[in-house]
Amino acid sequence: MGSMFRSEEVSLVQLFLPTAAAYTCVSQLGELGLVEFRDLNASVSAFQRRFVVDVRRCEELEKIFTFLQEEVWRAGLTLPQPEAGLPAPPPRDLLRIQEETDRLAQELREVRKNHQTLRARLHELQLHTAVLGQGQGAQLAATHTDGPSERTPLLQSPGGPHQDLRVNFVAGAVEPQKAAALERLLWRACRGFLIASFRETEQPLEDPVTGEPATWMTFLISYWGEQIGQKIRKITDCFRCHVFPFEEQEEARRGALQQLRQQSHELGEVLAETERFLSQVLGRVQQLLPPWQVQVRKMKAVYLALNQCSVSATHKCLIAEAWCASRDLPALQQALLESSREAGVSAVVHRIPCRDMPPTLIRTNRFTTSFQGIVDAYGVGRYQEVNPAPYTIITFPFLFAVMFGDVGHGLLMFLFALAMVLAEDRPAVKSAKNEIWRTFFSGRYLLLLMGLFSVYTGFIYNECFSRATTIFPSGWSVAAMANQSGWSDTFLAEHPLLALDPNVTGVFLGPYPFGIDPIWSLAVNHLSFLNSFKMKMSVILGVTHMAFGVVLGVFNHVHFGQWHRLLLETLPELIFLLGLFGYLVFLICYKWLRVSVAGATSAPSILIHFINMFLFSRSPTNRPLFPGQEAVQSALVVLALATVPVLLLGTPLFLHWKHRRHLKRRHAGQLQDEGKTGLLDSGDPSVAGWGSDEEKAGCSGDHEEAEFALSEVLMHQAIHTIEFCLGCISNTASYLRLWALSLAHAQLSEVLWAMVMRVGLGRGREIGVTAVVLVPIFAAFAVLTVAILLVMEGLSAFLHALRLHWVEFQNKFYSGTGYKLNPFTFAVEDE
Repeated sequence: MGSMFRSEEVSLVQLFLPTAAAYTCVSQLGELGLVEFRDLNASVSAFQRRFVVDVRRCEELEKIFTFLQEEVWRAGLTLPQPEAGLPAPPPRDLLRIQEETDRLAQELREVRKNHQTLRARLHELQLHTAVLGQGQGAQLAATHTDGPSERTPLLQSPGGPHQDLRVNFVAGAVEPQKAAALERLLWRACRGFLIASFRETEQPLEDPVTGEPATWMTFLISYWGEQIGQKIRKITDCFRCHVFPFEEQEEARRGALQQLRQQSHELGEVLAETERFLSQVLGRVQQLLPPWQVQVRKMKAVYLALNQCSVSATHKCLIAEAWCASRDLPALQQALLESSREAGVSAVVHRIPCRDMPPTLIRTNRFTTSFQGIVDAYGVGRYQEVNPAPYTIITFPFLFAVMFGDVGHGLLMFLFALAMVLAEDRPAVKSAKNEIWRTFFSGRYLLLLMGLFSVYTGFIYNECFSRATTIFPSGWSVAAMANQSGWSDTFLAEHPLLALDPNVTGVFLGPYPFGIDPIWSLAVNHLSFLNSFKMKMSVILGVTHMAFGVVLGVFNHVHFGQWHRLLLETLPELIFLLGLFGYLVFLICYKWLRVSVAGATSAPSILIHFINMFLFSRSPTNRPLFPGQEAVQSALVVLALATVPVLLLGTPLFLHWKHRRHLKRRHAGQLQDEGKTGLLDSGDPSVAGWGSDEEKAGCSGDHEEAEFALSEVLMHQAIHTIEFCLGCISNTASYLRLWALSLAHAQLSEVLWAMVMRVGLGRGREIGVTAVVLVPIFAAFAVLTVAILLVMEGLSAFLHALRLHWVEFQNKFYSGTGYKLNPFTFAVEDE
């Protein structure tokens, strides 16, 4: 429980790991996740470390694993989840895994290559078959007939230089998108001395690379002349066409076509057998790859951790330094003893002093993780600093609810978060990949409390989807006002607005039991009443929240032994904050309690009193709230101003005096011990600070500082003083966003109800008509409510509550300049 309010105690330990058992010990530490190793070889290049060869071997295996995984995905298969709790394999198993992986990868490459070759060959045969099928039965110019035909010229051409030319053919296939360009280029280049026929294949053919069906264009070109033929071949090569031999005789083409079909059938059988063998290889990959991936990643992580260790002078053990939680030291010692038992030499662990600031360790669970994440997003707390997360569990949802208060909207948010909480253990919910869903799911407990607190503040505001609810009887009586005021029909006709006077007996029966009276929703001054109430409520909550932050700083000062800060910083800060703005809260509460209904019309203005407080003046028309108010206000202002010099100069002057006294004592000690050996002159290394500046480190300091720069300390303290004094004013005004956001949410809900639901309810007078009209109206109202009032308004209120915690609350006591303890663990590898 204490670790939640303050980070756990973390110790720097030194591990002596026997060389024979070092791998086993680090592997066991990775399973437990207890320590964070420090790099003792920071000055050594990564390529010169002891286990760099083993790391490279693991990286080469990971590259092969990537290839195997891509092949499995390429086949449309998925890898199963590996077994939980697979240990890091012994180093001797790495060679076996490497040999089996290389053999499996080589076998898969050969099978995949053969498969690709067979598919490409089958594709060529299918294209060739389609080309020959195009010319089947066609009348070719080279075919000689015995008798005359319509195409036989009546007069034979006289002999000339071209009388011995014969018609030749070029046949092939081209991609459809290139067919038009090919035909146009052939016609222009050959000047029309050819006859080209393009035809689309009847059935799409499977692409050998992508495996998707694709249509092809087959072409048959007849030409005469060798030069024309060379041009045609060059053009088809440029278009990457598949050109096949084409027999002139139809019988020869039929024989070639039959032979091609026979070859395609035989090749299909061979391809089917190859695919079966490929599926067997991929099945073995599916079975062996997931555990190998986990084991090799763990092995690589172990070797990387061992590379951070230094080697002893005798090369018999490895020396490691690590951060470990003090409560985990017995478990660490037990794990090292069990891991090194087989080596015959036990590993040793012991604490060592360190001047560096330890890392911050705060253990969380499902409920506290989201709240701790809000704090860590601002900055990780320094070691042993007060953790704001436990208080954020209550204050963050409450401040959000002040701005988002509505019973209906809060209930919807609560039910949504409750559904996620109840389904949090389902595997499908945990493994969802949608980023927006994962964001909501990670903050499900935060949403749960935000919705619950919004329901609570909604009851206080008496708003449910902007409508007031009558849970208890109203504290106002209209009948009593009507009876005693003599409202006649003429009076009612002349006065559309009626006023209820609480001074009339029986009109005001007493305050509403819980929240705001529902009769205020009917009043025309409803908005003015809520503005006054919410503005004062925001000031009260803001001052209380900031004062609580200053008080939490007391626990930091006491824990770190900085007693001077209690008197020189915390006390002046409380006097300044409570003397000015705490007095404003007192005036608000005093006026609520002391001013009665009878004197409400002549009640003094708190704002004017607060302005006169700083001007040391009075207003004749604004009577005081209590006797001696002017003297009290003047004394508080003078006292608050008097704390500013104390806050500015107190800590620097005290530290300067303390430093000089330390130097005098040290000088006197050196004079007394002159002539002695200097063995005991050095300070105890166990009393070590976390930095050179005590003000920034926050540790108890008997340690010697190398230099004390008074100007630097004065500068830091001046910045802190100005920030605090001006921040008290700006931060108090910043809490008025509670009032502004609450008013905006209420008015937006009212507008949505008036423009959607009220219009739908007034459309029809008959029950059937109203029911039909309300279906789309209610659907639109529900969509707009979720999209605008829940999502957009909820996000706006969330961001403003986040700012109030980061800037107005946490800067009073929380520095957030630490770093997390990141233990060496295999948990990420298992995921």
